[in-house]
Amino acid sequence: MQQHSSNTAKFTWVGMLVTVGIVFGDIGTSPLYVMKAIVAARDGFSDENFIEGVLSCIIWTLTLQTTLKYVWIALKADNKGEGGILALYSLVKKLKRKWLYVVAIIGAATLVSDGIITPSMTIISAVEGLKSYNPNIKVIDITILILIALFVIQQFGTQSIGKLYGPVMLLWFTLLAVLGLIEIIPHLYIFKAVNPYYAVNFLIEEPKTLVILGAVFLCTTGAESLYSDLGHCGIKNIRITWIFVKICLIFNYLGQGAWILSHPIDAGSGGNPFFMMMPDSFLVWGVIMATLAAVIASQALITGSYTIFSEAMSLDFWPRQRIEYPTQEKGQMYIPVVNWGLLTGCVIVVLHFQSSSKMEAAYGLAITVTMLMTTILLVYYLFLQKTSLFLILLFTLAYLAIEGGFFYANVLKFADGGWFTMLLAGLITFCMYVWYNGRRLKNKYVQYVKIKPYLPVIQDMTSDKAIAKYATNLVYISRAERNDEVEAKIMYSVINKNPKRADHYWFLKVQNDTNPYTFEYEFMELIPNVLFKVKFKLGFKVEPLISVYFSQVLEDLKVSGKLDLLSNYPSLRKHDIQGDFRYILIDRVFNQEYLLSIKERVILRFYNFVKLFGLSDTAALGLESYKVLVEKVPMLTDIVYRSRIRESNSLPK
Repeated sequence: MQQHSSNTAKFTWVGMLVTVGIVFGDIGTSPLYVMKAIVAARDGFSDENFIEGVLSCIIWTLTLQTTLKYVWIALKADNKGEGGILALYSLVKKLKRKWLYVVAIIGAATLVSDGIITPSMTIISAVEGLKSYNPNIKVIDITILILIALFVIQQFGTQSIGKLYGPVMLLWFTLLAVLGLIEIIPHLYIFKAVNPYYAVNFLIEEPKTLVILGAVFLCTTGAESLYSDLGHCGIKNIRITWIFVKICLIFNYLGQGAWILSHPIDAGSGGNPFFMMMPDSFLVWGVIMATLAAVIASQALITGSYTIFSEAMSLDFWPRQRIEYPTQEKGQMYIPVVNWGLLTGCVIVVLHFQSSSKMEAAYGLAITVTMLMTTILLVYYLFLQKTSLFLILLFTLAYLAIEGGFFYANVLKFADGGWFTMLLAGLITFCMYVWYNGRRLKNKYVQYVKIKPYLPVIQDMTSDKAIAKYATNLVYISRAERNDEVEAKIMYSVINKNPKRADHYWFLKVQNDTNPYTFEYEFMELIPNVLFKVKFKLGFKVEPLISVYFSQVLEDLKVSGKLDLLSNYPSLRKHDIQGDFRYILIDRVFNQEYLLSIKERVILRFYNFVKLFGLSDTAALGLESYKVLVEKVPMLTDIVYRSRIRESNSLPK
């Protein structure tokens, strides 16, 4: 069984149109606030050297950070066509660097944190454009209403309106270019900013370099999302359309720069140059277009957040959550807990910061951390690809310097709002770390035994009428990696705890694969017509609906004649009734705390707390609860104690 990537990943005109709609929304809405933030960082004073310098910084940030690192290098680091920091981690974890999971967790958490601030920032920036038309407009109320509507419709799927994303964003980028060119043509000298000399001179001469670099960085915040959408759109579609998108963005930034220099008093008034350079007659339409673009950018980030959490669940970074598929379109998923969590976060952001200018302080810091984590993983990917050590060293030094500089510049905004995204990212990172290590710790104390010595016992049990029949088919979920092993507690449950006679015994194993779309199974017959083992090999983007997949396996076995699924009760078999199935899950509970280290105790306590927010193992595996029995067993067994109790002297008669 194998799933394939979406047809939109093929290099076609339709593919490129879709790419424009869903990949570049975040970076494509950055002109709404970048130049405004830059001018505000210098208290509104904008001379020619300053504007030429910041425009040159923007152009070369887009070139070095977005074009070179992400569009050219990172897009090559695909995992069977899938991109993003967790897909990249799945590639490099085969290097056996145990600490790399921490890098992946931090990168994923900060990306989710950015996914909360971005919708709030882009939508409120667009709505604020109406203040040029009506200063008394209720920006906060309108923004929250748009956010609520956006998140409410997620549960119904976005397939129908998603078809409009491409044409709307194509119109948006065209508008960016036209607005920019209108201002550029009378002021062609602005093209001097393409020369990197002005960027270097700005970095040396400008007294507020670090503060302003924090605002400049906002122009490339959508680069990480671009990489994450690789699986949806394909490398060729992204690379070709980026040429068009980048040209439109540069034209708009140059146009805003030219307008600021030709209208210094207006530019210093605190307004948004993006809207102020529009003709008055076009302002309302411009705000509408900006709002639509902001909503589309937000939609892409919401969908990206679903993908991150879905992948995190499969990589054991996050507890299982209920995932719904509102449409038949591939990649269209809906995770209720994530959806309402994002909405709550966005509303809190809007109510707390009140305006886009205050949000700018919170924006950017988290995504610089994501980019640094991606750089570290890319270095190991280059090692994996046997790239020249000189090129690896050059890449490492260059991007650690660039992103380290941006990180330091954004850290200066920590007290003004950066604390919010970092606090959120820190909480998500902590939960992921605890969940991952809690799972590893519990697995550490699992005892496995060879199946072979137990085969004669199970064979005899099936014909021992003195043991009450428990089920026709008895199914256990096993975590044993080796085909010839099983958990000791499973054998104890079958034979010792309460002997369970069945006609057929099944051991099911779920194995996560680094290939995102692996969808296969292996079938093994350990005792003819009595004991079977099925290993499901699932990619990290495949939902583990074990009940559904097991039914498909049984259908295959029935069709091939390998197994008779009819009940062995004569009265039921006579009417072709299928045999019953009972599932047993072994839940290892935390006991004997004093035998663990302090670190292990803390991890397991928080693990149990985080577990409360996830699905039960029954629901996570897609099993029907009325067929499942959960047997609780102690996590720590066969402990060798330091002392042994002795019999006391006999009591006096």
